[in-house]
Amino acid sequence: MGRALSTLIDDIELEKIEINIFRGKTLDVAKNRVYGGQVLAQAINAASRTVARPLVLHSLHAYFLREGDEDSPIIYEVDRIRDGRTFTTRRVVAIQHGRPIFNVSLSYQMPEKDSIEHNSSMPQVVGPADLVNDELLYGEALGEKSQKSWPIEYRQVDPMLVHKLEAKTKTSCVWFKSNGVIADDPALHQELLAYASDHLLLQTALRPHAMHDSVANVRMASLDHSIWFHRPFSIDQWLLYEMETTVAAGARAFCRGRVFAENGELVASTAQEGLIRDNA
Repeated sequence: MGRALSTLIDDIELEKIEINIFRGKTLDVAKNRVYGGQVLAQAINAASRTVARPLVLHSLHAYFLREGDEDSPIIYEVDRIRDGRTFTTRRVVAIQHGRPIFNVSLSYQMPEKDSIEHNSSMPQVVGPADLVNDELLYGEALGEKSQKSWPIEYRQVDPMLVHKLEAKTKTSCVWFKSNGVIADDPALHQELLAYASDHLLLQTALRPHAMHDSVANVRMASLDHSIWFHRPFSIDQWLLYEMETTVAAGARAFCRGRVFAENGELVASTAQEGLIRDNA
């Protein structure tokens, strides 16, 4: 496991400071703000530590209330709303400087097998072996050479090229996985998928307009984020994230995503609405 990934895992793991109260570090990922995927991952960590196994997280619905302060720790308060035999519910509020910046409801389920099953078709796209690593792609384009590898590796099927911007489809696909082998802990795999799911989803709304947030004069911020976990998966194996933007209006854009394992199983779905203001 690389240093960047081990550092990310260490930082997602929260410090328990009281019953139902945890403290987390802010990660050096986003510029002048707290990365939404970090807060999602840490909130899962907080809630999951109050839920008995073998209950597994199956859905979360989050709202980003205020922009986080990257120079201050985040306090996570867990409300044990319901403990049931089949389903258990938690609510987590993230706090900085005495004010909530984020809240999320999470639902856990006892694993069940006797049920109907069906599956969406996985998009037929180029495999990850034939694609360029985003770290290399954008590092060269923007003249930025990182001193350490990314904790999550992304390989976009049809990336927006910052030196050659052009309008693209409202749908995009990216392969992603952790940059190293992860322990067999379902909660940790879910935390890392949540972390990764926020990276490119809202940017999909810029594609039809030939824009990229690294060079466009736009303000982007996540307003909410939902994830449904359908099946067990391994974040250290390639996953295909299909993302689509369906509408943009009123300075808001809506995007949704589907995450597939390499064998074609749909393992997770996402939805996000975000603020996009053109400051040009």
